[in-house]
Amino acid sequence: MALSCATAEDVLKTIKDEKVQMIDLRFTDLPGVWQHFSVPPSAVDADALDEGIGFDGSSIRGFQEIQESDMLVVPDPTTAFLDPFTAAPTVVLICNVRDPVTGQTYTRDPRYVAQKAETYLKSTGLGEAAYFGPEAEFFVFNEVRYGQGINYAMHEIDSKEGTWNTGTKEAPNLGHKPRQKEGYFPVPPIDSMQDLRTEMVLTMESLGIAIEAHHHEVATAGQAEIDMRFTTLTRMADNLMMYKYVVKNVARKHGMTATFMPKPLFEDNASGMHVHQSIWKGKTNLFHGTQYAELSELGRFYIGGLLRHAWALCALCAPTTNSYRRLVPGYEAPINLVYSQRNRSACCRIPMYSANPRAKRVEFRSPDPSCNGYLAFAAMLMAGLDGIQNRLDPGQPIDKNLYDLPPAEAKEVKSTPGSLEQALDALEADHAFLLRGDVFTKDVIETWLSYKRDKEIDAIRLRRILMSSISITTFRAGSAATGGPITPVATVWIRVRWHGPFLARRFRRLHRALLHPDLPIPVPKLHAFGPFRSSAIGHCERLHSTPFRSRSRLEILPRR
Repeated sequence: MALSCATAEDVLKTIKDEKVQMIDLRFTDLPGVWQHFSVPPSAVDADALDEGIGFDGSSIRGFQEIQESDMLVVPDPTTAFLDPFTAAPTVVLICNVRDPVTGQTYTRDPRYVAQKAETYLKSTGLGEAAYFGPEAEFFVFNEVRYGQGINYAMHEIDSKEGTWNTGTKEAPNLGHKPRQKEGYFPVPPIDSMQDLRTEMVLTMESLGIAIEAHHHEVATAGQAEIDMRFTTLTRMADNLMMYKYVVKNVARKHGMTATFMPKPLFEDNASGMHVHQSIWKGKTNLFHGTQYAELSELGRFYIGGLLRHAWALCALCAPTTNSYRRLVPGYEAPINLVYSQRNRSACCRIPMYSANPRAKRVEFRSPDPSCNGYLAFAAMLMAGLDGIQNRLDPGQPIDKNLYDLPPAEAKEVKSTPGSLEQALDALEADHAFLLRGDVFTKDVIETWLSYKRDKEIDAIRLRRILMSSISITTFRAGSAATGGPITPVATVWIRVRWHGPFLARRFRRLHRALLHPDLPIPVPKLHAFGPFRSSAIGHCERLHSTPFRSRSRLEILPRR
């Protein structure tokens, strides 16, 4: 239940009136996971709520080292709500983190970064408020098993709704399981999670989160989306943390598990988090105008900033190695760095649902729900403001299906990074726009880069990577006039460490580098298996399992 508190005294009065037995203090670590500890009401007074309550910051990811571990959480009374899942009546307070030595708010506190971004917007005079509306998608599974050790690596997911269970004995199996890419959005019984999502929505509304809609998403196996109504930047980041908390706990209550992992299933759509955003002065939406898609010049320049800094933004908005299993062609992923109205294959979309000026907004589609909302929203705002301040023209819109562009046009369209490593490198080279107004600090950027490289990039490198052996056969084309056959000339075996779908242009470069560059280059069909989706030169036969990685590169290895 949402509580109307403005001061520490209001919180104490509510604790008494609601017979609260525990106070739960919550804050967010640098990667974006809610952390908490609880204190009984007898241990708290108004001074403690105003001045802060101590905890060990060295145990929190991205925070302090052990020799400087003492930190304070300072509750924000306006965020108070009664936890709907605890057995004992518990009031939750979202907190900022403070350094007890300096007395200043901690610069690595993600919530503080978001608050500084809002303050910076006002200081520029460009607007008074930034509104954000994320569409955080998720999966709900019935079982998840995973493990890795010295001699094995495995994971297995199961869902009663999964299309792979059509032949399972379920005593009885009643069918009605959505096929891959067909979950959007038939009615029950195919949509088996209508009641579950409704319970999530009602719980969110009881906590003060305004909801606009909920529905099944495209993938099989319980992919879902619940849309929150837009609100100001920091408040929406708070709401996103509450949203994830509710989704996971309602699922667990029903013996299921929810995940915001971007790509848990192979060969089906992933979970994104399209973020709608706009800047306002008073009651005026500054993104509404008379230019393309009824957008203002300010709105176009905002898009220019998002596109200019898109690679750096991905390091914060698509921040996991798994994020780049989503950002690949073929699964409605917004990998193309262009803008368009209505077009969901573009990185930036201008929705056209309504002619109401209040509804005009920009939708940045590359983020996913694994991100830290405080950092991601702040970074997007800073990129957009940089576009406005430097009048960055986003170029011409593309109102075509970007996945079906002719090759000559497609090669002119830039794409999102192919791996987290590329995104982190981009952030390292391009972060000056984030430092303005001291919104992000160099320490925050360096800590983020170090954490991600040490704990995710290097951790993945250390683990076993499956290999594939392929044969590449060079063909000589017959005469087109005589309709002569295409005949094989030579075959070479190589081993490849796969880092993603084998795109045609990369296959062509590999072919030319390894095999008879003086021969004519015909274009027979690539016999594709697994994740392959293309046509290319030569013939590729997959002999062993082919894991998919990022779509950025492959490595040629000595054949054993």
